[in-house]
Amino acid sequence: MAELKRIFDILTAAEENFNKEVSLSVKRNNRWENFSTNDYRKNVDKFSLGLLAMGCNKGDKIATVSNNRPEWNFIDFGMSQIGCVHVGIYPTISEKEYLHILSHSDSRILIVSDKELFDKLYPIFKQTPNLEEIYTIDDVDGAKNWNEILKLGEAKREEYKDLLISRRDDVKPDDLLTIIYTSGTTGLSKGVMLSHNNVVSNLLLAHRVTGYLNSNDRALSFLPLSHILERVGNYLWQTLGISIYYAENLETIGEDMRDINVNVFITVPRVFEKIYDKIINKGRELSLIKKTLFFWAVQVGDKFDPDPSKRSALYNLKLKIANKLVFSKWRDAFGGELKGVISGGAALQPRLARIFWSANIIVQEGYGLTETSPLISANMPSFPGVRFGSVGVVPPELEVMIAEDGEILERGPNLMIGYFKDPDKTNEAIDKDGWFHTGDIGTLDEDRMLTITDRKKEIFKLSGGKYVAPQQVENQFKESQFIEQIIVIGDNKRFTAAIIVPDFEFLHNWCTIHHVNYHDNDDLISQEIIVERFQKELDKYNPELDHVAQIKVFKLVVDNWTPENGLLSPTQKLKRKAVQSKYDQIITEIYT
Repeated sequence: MAELKRIFDILTAAEENFNKEVSLSVKRNNRWENFSTNDYRKNVDKFSLGLLAMGCNKGDKIATVSNNRPEWNFIDFGMSQIGCVHVGIYPTISEKEYLHILSHSDSRILIVSDKELFDKLYPIFKQTPNLEEIYTIDDVDGAKNWNEILKLGEAKREEYKDLLISRRDDVKPDDLLTIIYTSGTTGLSKGVMLSHNNVVSNLLLAHRVTGYLNSNDRALSFLPLSHILERVGNYLWQTLGISIYYAENLETIGEDMRDINVNVFITVPRVFEKIYDKIINKGRELSLIKKTLFFWAVQVGDKFDPDPSKRSALYNLKLKIANKLVFSKWRDAFGGELKGVISGGAALQPRLARIFWSANIIVQEGYGLTETSPLISANMPSFPGVRFGSVGVVPPELEVMIAEDGEILERGPNLMIGYFKDPDKTNEAIDKDGWFHTGDIGTLDEDRMLTITDRKKEIFKLSGGKYVAPQQVENQFKESQFIEQIIVIGDNKRFTAAIIVPDFEFLHNWCTIHHVNYHDNDDLISQEIIVERFQKELDKYNPELDHVAQIKVFKLVVDNWTPENGLLSPTQKLKRKAVQSKYDQIITEIYT
């Protein structure tokens, strides 16, 4: 039986243990295209042989910018099993970041998925001397296609097959597997170096929190595979023999889930919030009796406790009725067979986890960073290993310590080799005792349950000397159906304030019900009735916060905050400096 020590050993183990007809699948032009385990192996080996024939050596860097698709896996394992290093890059970053990453990483080859990315990246390829070739996965006129590498590998099979075996044997667990550039929220990204052992040790830990899944299950993948959470999840599903289906695009996620009767998927809170909001908005469109029943079920779900001993017989009866009459429809919206959802990348509203658990869908919030491969902690699939508002249990194989200033420190086999070409930043992040300084503030209890409070660098001090943790406040207010995005401000100011982007879909519905007329969104947010309605939301949530953290003044804006306009990172985190810079004039008005 294959022992899992290097990432490409996953495929060998899959051949021995599962050998599936549908190992990987992708929806293209509204049709699913399947790849068996046998297809997987053939493509991986042909790609490896092609790279060898091109003169690629151990340690060479190959960059990819791609949507999620089976070919990503063939390229990933194809390079890793000959010791090449995968530099996976987000498809949504700026040209400045692309230029930085492709140059800084010393990548020799760039592979992009489609014409749009080729057109975007070809000028950058021309400006980057270390890049020798650019290939596309889709057919693009005038561009070299990755199939040329496969065909070369097939043609040179006899010549290079022994070298492939020796190169594969030469890859050690501590060898460099990948460089992942952390998007960060300030400055240019840093290249996180992860070894095979970093990632393999981490995904084996993840087996412990996914015991409810089996080899007959189906996972939908839609977060970018350049995101460490989705990437390790992608490996995890394969070690469990789960068939992976890649969504056609973000707009088709719901349809794709129903197509395959999805059992599990990974998401970030922002996407999950939108799914929940869509369900709630559907509920608001129901007839009076059905709507009353729908929101009665939501109220029941909002009181769910994962500890069975805290749920009365009466509550369990209500929950059973809510599940039969309402929550069963929620599950149908996901395809009817959804078992669990894994959430990471940012704080998840406890309300969301609670209500989906009540609907018999396990929601597991975890915590980690690219530098920790990524898992540091995760909620388990059953009590007592689950607590809403917590990021779960730290496994015994990892060490976590809370520093005097509240910062979470971690060390273990998952901890990165360091930052590529940046020993100073590495030494700043990992102290002389081997502790990685996460930059997050939190608490760890006697059950090894970890709770995150905020980012250390984001906590600000009011002019009166009191500290405010903005992420905590933002997460509280994002429970409101009226609020799409919010940034809490107040550094060195007299009071805490906020800039809010309304959820315009919800707000437009509210306006229809309340007969509010408007020309456009700019006109809408200027109306007194709208400002007063948002003030009611503040009055609702403010009492749940410390006095200094309560929002005293707010301004509404109409802009959409996205990775494309630089106001969010590729993992949907607020770029605080960019947002505050954009609204500098409004902030001045707030404090004048």
